[in-house]
Order: sequence, then C-alpha cells, then structure tokens
Amino acid sequence: MKRKPFLLLSLLLILLPALAQQNQTIHVMVALCDNKYQGIVKVPKGIGNGQDPQTNLYWGCGYGVRAYFKNSADWKEVKRYSNVTDVCLERIVFKHKTKNYYLVADAYDGKYISDCTIDFLKSCAGSKKDTLMIGGAKIDLHGNAKLVAYIGHNGLMDFSLVDTYQNTDGKQRDAIILACYSKRYFTPYLLSAKANPVLWSTHLMSPEAYTLHDAIATYINGGGNAAVREAAATAYNKYQKCGMKGARGLLVTGF
Repeated sequence: MKRKPFLLLSLLLILLPALAQQNQTIHVMVALCDNKYQGIVKVPKGIGNGQDPQTNLYWGCGYGVRAYFKNSADWKEVKRYSNVTDVCLERIVFKHKTKNYYLVADAYDGKYISDCTIDFLKSCAGSKKDTLMIGGAKIDLHGNAKLVAYIGHNGLMDFSLVDTYQNTDGKQRDAIILACYSKRYFTPYLLSAKANPVLWSTHLMSPEAYTLHDAIATYINGGGNAAVREAAATAYNKYQKCGMKGARGLLVTGF
C-alpha cells in the first residue's frame, strides 16, 4: 500500500512531459480571390485568378497567407500538398518555432467559395473533423482544431445556405473570419455552431495575412479575445493606414 503514492508519482512524471508537448492546431481555410466567380470589385488579372494559387491575392502574393507565413520569423513550413481535393488546390502545414502549434492553411479554388464556406461552418459546428500525420505527429484538422479561420470574400453576400450548422458534439471552437461584413452575415451560423468569434469584421475590409498573423501570435501566447482584437487592429492599421479608431471599429470580437 505504501508503494501506491510512489507509483502514481512516477506515472505522472512520465506522462507530464508528453502532455506538455501536445500539439494544438489552427486550421485556416482560404477562398482564393476570383474575378470570374465571385461578386468582388475586380482586381488585376494576375492576382484575381481563383484557379491559380501561386499568384493569388490571398495566397501566393506577398500579403497572401502562404507567402506571409512562409516569410514569418515565427513559423516554419514543414509540408506542402497539391490538389488535396477537387476544390482544395493546395495545403501548407506550418510549425511554430517556439510553441506547440501547427497551422494548416488550405487554398480553395475561388470558383468553389461556397464549399470553402461550408467546410468552415461544419468545422465550427464539429460536424467535419479530420487528422493528418506528419513525421509521427498527429495534426488535428477542421472541427478537431482549436481555432478555425476563414479568409477571403464573404460569399454569404452572394449566396445563402440552407443548413444552420448546429453544434454536433457540445464542444466550443474558436473562430476568426476575415471577410467583409463577416459579423453581420456569419452571426446566425456561429450561434448555431456554438463557436466563439475571436475576431471578425463590421464593414468592408482587406483580408490580407498580416491581420491573421498578428492575431494568432497573441492568441497562441495566451491572449484573450480583447488582446487578439487589439493585435489585429494594430496590424491592420499599420498596413492600411486607417487609424486605430477605424481599425478597432472594423475588427471586433464576440457577439
């Protein structure tokens, strides 16, 4: 009987390092900018081809998700996949250099912005889940991720969805939506999914990657919603020169 406390302590000492090293995932779904298939103000042809991620405004360009995170001092690219599905043209997996976080970014063909939106909402609700193995590490995707994000044009301004995407597992996921008027259009769906809107917008915006990058930097350092919002607003103002008052009015948190 006297040995039980010692055995329990020994077991905890073995398990704690493993628990401390458990990875968290941020899954970002990007609807590529598309002049032809989206109701957007037209951009130059080279960056508005939703079928070409290499030069797309929201992906391969300097302020696109792939390019910006690849050039970040905080993240390292560990894996790249092409043609993941019929609608997902590319997937990039990044590992944070000091934190136990992976960031998985998916580039959706701009023609299939509705699929990207639906996958994001299913992830928020927990009805779409997946995992990925890289070098022995299990990486959680979609509804298994700690934080899910949608980046791109707000397709809900152009089409409606029948499903309300009700939460299926009782778990709450954090969500970021960088798209024009995202709070107005996504509120009913996030309420139904029981997701926590860490960051979204109240007006027209440019959903470039610096806002997402700095918001995530604060998030993984333990910052709450208000701190994440402030970091995002600071980054947005830095690049858009809109003034902090304007940036704070545009980028908000919570319902």
